[in-house]
Amino acid sequence: MAAFVLPGDIQTQPDAKIVFNSPFDDKRTYHIEITNSSVHRIGWAIKTNVKRLGMDPPYGVLDPKETVMMAVSCDAFDFDSEDTSNCITVEWTNMPEGAAKQFRHEWFQDDGMVRRKNLPIEYNL
Repeated sequence: MAAFVLPGDIQTQPDAKIVFNSPFDDKRTYHIEITNSSVHRIGWAIKTNVKRLGMDPPYGVLDPKETVMMAVSCDAFDFDSEDTSNCITVEWTNMPEGAAKQFRHEWFQDDGMVRRKNLPIEYNL
């Protein structure tokens, strides 16, 4: 059963961090590629606790070797008065065998294994 097999790797482009350049008085968007480099179909989701960051799409399903382009947007904010030590987290897990290619939040709450990759957010003045 794929849910009890450690999920394989994903690749993100960029690999290490997301950079938003000033000025921060307008909404900015940064595009990220997520590639399933494993041999199993995976469900993935993006998490953050920062309200000014938005994801489109915030989750999905990837077949082996499939890639998706997603957008991370940052709403306008006051750089001098807000916390800028932020990151987003990509979580992924193997889909259950025979499941339809439709994302389900339950995959991340069941007994299956979930992997995580943090991408720090850098704000350049």
